[in-house]
Amino acid sequence: MRGHGPVPPDAAWPGGARIAVQIVLNYEEGGENNILHGDAGSEAFLSEIVGAAAWPGQRHWNMETIYEYGARAGFWRLHRLLADLPVTVFGVATALARGPEQVAAMQQAGWEIASHGLKWIEYKDYPPQDEAADMAAAIALHTEVTGSRPRGWYTGRCSVNTVRLAAEDGGFDYVADSYADDLPYWHQVGDGAQLIVPYTLDANDMRFATPQGFNSGDQFEAYLRDSFDCLYAEGLAGRPKMMSVGLHCRLAGRPGRIMALRRFLDHARAQDGVWFATRAQIADHWAKTHPWRDIARPSRMDRAEFVAAFGGIYEHSPWVADAAFDLELGPAHDSAAGLAHAMARAFRRAPDDARLAVLRAHPDLAGKLAAARRLTADSTVEQSSAGLDALTDAERARFTELNDAYVAKHGFPFIIAVRDHDKAAILQAFERRLQNATADELAEACRQVERIAALRLAERLA
Repeated sequence: MRGHGPVPPDAAWPGGARIAVQIVLNYEEGGENNILHGDAGSEAFLSEIVGAAAWPGQRHWNMETIYEYGARAGFWRLHRLLADLPVTVFGVATALARGPEQVAAMQQAGWEIASHGLKWIEYKDYPPQDEAADMAAAIALHTEVTGSRPRGWYTGRCSVNTVRLAAEDGGFDYVADSYADDLPYWHQVGDGAQLIVPYTLDANDMRFATPQGFNSGDQFEAYLRDSFDCLYAEGLAGRPKMMSVGLHCRLAGRPGRIMALRRFLDHARAQDGVWFATRAQIADHWAKTHPWRDIARPSRMDRAEFVAAFGGIYEHSPWVADAAFDLELGPAHDSAAGLAHAMARAFRRAPDDARLAVLRAHPDLAGKLAAARRLTADSTVEQSSAGLDALTDAERARFTELNDAYVAKHGFPFIIAVRDHDKAAILQAFERRLQNATADELAEACRQVERIAALRLAERLA
């Protein structure tokens, strides 16, 4: 749920491009459900027949001819429009095998042909071993039909196991079964990671075949254009992104829709700094510019590792880290802000006496422990950052006086995130807060403890 965080990495697209535009042509015609293909029934997905249902044990002539249109007419219309652009084909292996002329045209245009699975079918209920077998069969058939193994993988109608299976295969430069971002990202699987180049279901002509989707080419054009303009503006502001456009031969290949695509392409081509690229080119660039870094991630540590790494974040109180470990930690907590939030939750839910013990574990500012050099490493660095290790005799005497008065009144040391203040500001806060009611100071001290923890984590997890 965190992804690249509030400040995404600079994509650094080639030539300083402000946006990468990636066009996908899904070639599925001949790979759909059909009893002629050994399936249990007819296809029911992504056609002109809204609300279509599979016909068990029967051929669906209307559905078959809609798919056939994509191969016979739609592909060639799109090929003529896109032949001079870098395009990635998501090719269903059995469809490619049934379309030799189309495959030849793809290769003559220099298009990348990625794998779209063995057949255009649903995998949500497949056992993992059966899905893996189909994946292996798809790779083999794809290699046989095109002459080379696919560099990218996209099932589309995938299961929760798909990305893991593709990563475990180990032969893909990228997987596209994700809609989670406008930039590529690394997905950790076991001890390694798979590069994900996310796809789109919104800037996609499939919405011509879904309820509340596009009704006309103008709507499709407007959506593509608005998407492009938003991402292009972000690129101008120094945050370049990637735009995916999804096409299907039997949908965008219709004459009433292709003109909208042509107008969008004219608009995109008219702008400076637009990089049209295949997904393989984007994957190559990302892997080189932002390679995977196998670093220690809090959410993947066991309890002993986690407490050893973060047990000192709350002063002399490793129980806070131990309690945080039992929360629902995930990748969102692999950042300083995320982990600080989890540890603050563990601290806040603790009994009052446990929270008070954390406050009392903190040293006085510029007190006896500091003079004896017995502070924790974190406290030593923090106090020195505000100059509390280089006080005049008068300043030291004033801190001692304030420390004694504060503890006598409130029953715990004065706590402040010294990294946020200089020496003068700390003294002013000390004198002001000494006058507060103990209940108010207890709440403020707890807030300061959480702030100190956040600053320590920011340093550790930078």
